[in-house]
Order: sequence, then structure tokens, then C-alpha cells
Amino acid sequence: MKIWSSEHVFGHPWDTVIKAAMRKYPNPMNPCVVGVDVIDRSLDNQGRLHSHRLLSTEWGLPSIVKAILGTSRTLTYIKEHSVVDPVEKKMELCSTNITLTNLVSVDERLVYTPHPENPEKTVLTQEAIISVKGVSLSSYLESLMANTISSNARKGRDALEWVIGKLNTEFEELTSSTRESMKSGMAAASAAEN
Repeated sequence: MKIWSSEHVFGHPWDTVIKAAMRKYPNPMNPCVVGVDVIDRSLDNQGRLHSHRLLSTEWGLPSIVKAILGTSRTLTYIKEHSVVDPVEKKMELCSTNITLTNLVSVDERLVYTPHPENPEKTVLTQEAIISVKGVSLSSYLESLMANTISSNARKGRDALEWVIGKLNTEFEELTSSTRESMKSGMAAASAAEN
């Protein structure tokens, strides 16, 4: 078993980061995620949003890893459960693979909270527990997978920044379009009065 963890601070408020996290896929930084299906989404009696999603991914496993695991399969499925608590300002996301579980299990947990000293920033803590079972060189494979998770975590953070950029652009375009519509409407109303 190998445990990997990291912490990252986004220079954006919690609400912004959470909106981006909910719209993270698809993105050009993580092309391995080829599908996202919402299985269930609901609010509990405390106003927390629970989402259950199924992610389809193309694992880019090196050929040596495929040989050691004895599989050529690259399409894998991951189940993900997230809870967004708008009152506590906390989002917790847990995911685990449901493909190849007899060989590999990867349990990942991400927690997004406001920065304790600066509400304009958000802290992401992330950890993964990796277990390779029933094959030789399992420790080596766990370390290799931890390195892949670390690389993918960087891509995931870049993807959130990309989505935040898209959200900001959409907001600016909508604001500009609304202003132009209001100006046109006011000009038409003024012309009608004269």
C-alpha cells in the first residue's frame, strides 16, 4: 500500500473553485477522462449537495505495467461521490476505481475549504491510497502509480484554473451582452418618445 498526499492553494474564493470543480470535465489538461455520467444528485435536509458520478477514463499505463498486471485493458471506470456544504464552505470528493479492483485499488479524497487566513483563496488537500494486489513488484507499481497520480493532480489543478478562466470569460461576455442590450433598449425607448 502506498499513500500519496498534497496540498494546494488556489488564488480564488471557495465559491469560484467549487463551481469550477463541478464543471471540471471535459478539459484539455485531462484528456484521459473520456466520459462523465451523473448517476444521482440530491440535496439533503441540511442543504448539502450530494453527487454520484461515473467517470470513464483511458488509463495511459506504460506497457511494462500492463505486462506486470497481465492486462491490456485501458478503459476504466471510477465512481465518485461528492458533498458540497455551502454553509460550512466545504466540498469533499471521494473516488475509487471499479475496474480492475482485483489487481489495483485507488481510493482518492479531495477536500476544498476556504483558506483560514484569506477568504479570497481556497485550500485543496488531496490524498490517495494505492494498493496493488496479487502481482510481483507491487511496491514498484504502487510507487509508479503514485507518480502518475501526482502528475494527474497537477493537471487537475491546471484544469480548474482553465475552467475558472472560462467561467470568467462567460461572465464578462454575458455582462457585456446585457449592457449592450440595455443600451439598445434605452436608445429605442428614447427614439420612440421623440
